[in-house]
Amino acid sequence: MSTVKNYSFLRNSQMDCLVRSNRLFDNLNIARRVSLLGQHSERIRSHSPNIFLNNDSPMNFLKKISSKRLGCFFSSDIIDNGQIRPRKLGYHNISDNVHKPSGHHLKIKTHANFQPKDIDTDDSLTSSVEGENPKISNWWKNIPKRWSIVLLCFTAFLLCNMDRVNMSIAILPMSSEFNWSPATVGLIQSSFFWGYLLTQILGGIWADKIGGKVVLGFGVVWWSIATILTPIAAKQGLPFLLVMRAFMGIGEGVAMPAMNNILSKWIPLSERSRSLAFVYSGMYLGSVTGLAFSPMLIGKFGWSSVFYVFGSLGSVWFYLWQSKAHSSPQDDPDLLASEKSLILGGSSPKELVSSIPWKLILSKPPVWALIISHFCHNWGTFILLTWMPTYYNQVLKFNLTESGLLCVLPWLTMAIFANIGGWIADTLISKGLSITNVRKIMQTIGFLGPAFFLSQLSNVHSPALAVLCMSCSQGTDAFSQSGLYSNHQDIGPRYAGVLLGLSNTAGVLAGVFGTAATGYILQRGSWDDVFKVSVALYIVGTLVWNLFSTGEKILD
Repeated sequence: MSTVKNYSFLRNSQMDCLVRSNRLFDNLNIARRVSLLGQHSERIRSHSPNIFLNNDSPMNFLKKISSKRLGCFFSSDIIDNGQIRPRKLGYHNISDNVHKPSGHHLKIKTHANFQPKDIDTDDSLTSSVEGENPKISNWWKNIPKRWSIVLLCFTAFLLCNMDRVNMSIAILPMSSEFNWSPATVGLIQSSFFWGYLLTQILGGIWADKIGGKVVLGFGVVWWSIATILTPIAAKQGLPFLLVMRAFMGIGEGVAMPAMNNILSKWIPLSERSRSLAFVYSGMYLGSVTGLAFSPMLIGKFGWSSVFYVFGSLGSVWFYLWQSKAHSSPQDDPDLLASEKSLILGGSSPKELVSSIPWKLILSKPPVWALIISHFCHNWGTFILLTWMPTYYNQVLKFNLTESGLLCVLPWLTMAIFANIGGWIADTLISKGLSITNVRKIMQTIGFLGPAFFLSQLSNVHSPALAVLCMSCSQGTDAFSQSGLYSNHQDIGPRYAGVLLGLSNTAGVLAGVFGTAATGYILQRGSWDDVFKVSVALYIVGTLVWNLFSTGEKILD
């Protein structure tokens, strides 16, 4: 903690305050609430007798100077030679400019536990001498930096799925306008995965080498531009549209690896599960938002509007990201030392990765446990999310409108249960349960829960119970956010981006093959056969995960 030196107050027409006295702020608790000043007047006077002029009482002193103009030079910045550099206290910040008389009132800290360092690190609160309630000048400053990073990542994933699902709604009027066949519609829907698969591993490599801030920012800008250009490409012809959808997949493919890299540096172990669960819930809520607002926009402004509106939101996010986010705590000059210490947990910061030790990574059984488990997990998840409307329509006999509305329920359930699982996992870790056991417990729920509820669908004959089973299946599936999705940062925090890129590549392949295989199975079998395949893979994933996974760091 830096100290404040050389203070004394000079009263003149401008109430100038120059740095001269070493004793002025020593042990002075001037940040106590104004309402308590009267009770502590003798204490303040005894510690710093020179602060009050002409034997004024503390309250009278504050009343007088609050009506004057006050300029003050001070700093807690220690330069290389150990000297203090005087700086000017402005209304909202501290600058190094030459002092000019200011036109604002004295700002008084209202924190009960005042420390000298607080003088130049937090002036977001203001208070009058009459004891009025403090006003928050900037709400963002009251959020810990690490949670502002989490909030921005959550918003990025919200936009990610909003931009992804809008095509599933817009494709209906588009196919009617351009006379697309069902085969062409399927080709357009699948073109997104061409680019998405391409940048999973590359995105992880880039994030680990140059930092997650740059990569995630690039991804959001790239897919936002591709979203805006989609209507133009569609009107130019099918090849242009296919290329644009693949470009959109390229941008979204880097999002998860980049996010994983950032959170591996910003989030301490005690908050890892809940932060990841919150960010991933942004994807689920993004799907809900996209499915809810796309029909409204299309009905009022035409199908092009969803691409223009959703895509333009990326520019707002990018502005906030550039001004507020940093790739690591070491890159943030405004991060408080106390929060940096909490994030690092006493360990020294790691340098950016210069090369990827592929042989070492691929030789570790826990890495393969991640890859195989991610494949098994996403097989069932993608089948439910892509084929659910068809199941509701063919088996439960709901009409298409009801099917669309019911598709929102699993996303909402996943968003809620992902956050519940995150809090449970962090609580178990804080109570002393090993990280390995916590990850195995949470992922076992994420596997066996969906397996159980899917196996019950063949015995359910009520549409309401069938929807309940599907929602419970997805709700327990969301516990995976605190299982395998958190494990990349456990076993190799420096390579968290690459590890997620590897396992998510397997997960995307499961979605592609699983979706196609479901259509093949339905031509020759029934929905019970579809669910049996998913249940079998969930059981395989459970065995592999519990045998080979670990929560210990194996890559450094």
